[in-house]
Amino acid sequence: MATAQISATARSTSGKGAARSLRSSGEVPGVIYGHSREAQSLAINTRDLEKVLSKISFENTVVELSLEGKTTRTLIREIQRHPFKKQILHIDFQELIAGELITVSIPLVLVGTPEGVRLGGGILDQVLRDIEIEVDPASIPNHISVDVSSLIIGHSIHVRDLNIPAGVKVLTDEELTVCVVAVPRAAIEAAAAPEAAEDATTEPELIRKAKDEDEDEPAKK
Repeated sequence: MATAQISATARSTSGKGAARSLRSSGEVPGVIYGHSREAQSLAINTRDLEKVLSKISFENTVVELSLEGKTTRTLIREIQRHPFKKQILHIDFQELIAGELITVSIPLVLVGTPEGVRLGGGILDQVLRDIEIEVDPASIPNHISVDVSSLIIGHSIHVRDLNIPAGVKVLTDEELTVCVVAVPRAAIEAAAAPEAAEDATTEPELIRKAKDEDEDEPAKK
């Protein structure tokens, strides 16, 4: 389980004007909420927050939020950014309670080189890059490893084939494809070439206009 630390201060002001003032002073407005607590407004130093976010995958990293001398384990649930400047406008934290299951997205990491790539020149295509799981906050995996070394050309791995740790419930459709070893494009084009050549040498059918029944008869005087 990956963790990170962020410090925050409580704030009593709210509204767009207060949020703009915070951002202009180098802070990001935020909120923390949870099952057993009322929503509380926060302010976080912008530089400190951006530094932490640059090093983690916030969707599945437990953040130890230091607030008013107390540390609370949280998960970042939403980050609002300016559409053009990429400036962080607001951030939401959810307090984590031991034993209370949460839903998070976990990345899938492909491990090894497929046999179909090494020996057959195939191409490994990763279709699904993360899955949604339900898990206790204390057992959040950093990622799910997917061993692809035995895959041959034309074969694939599905969600149902993944090696899932104990205590983790997968919510993503088990029939979805995670990755596949595809036939190389050159082989497809080579297989199609003889058919194209055969079509090119076939003499086209000559279509003539049907003669009129009296076309070859001399005109009657």
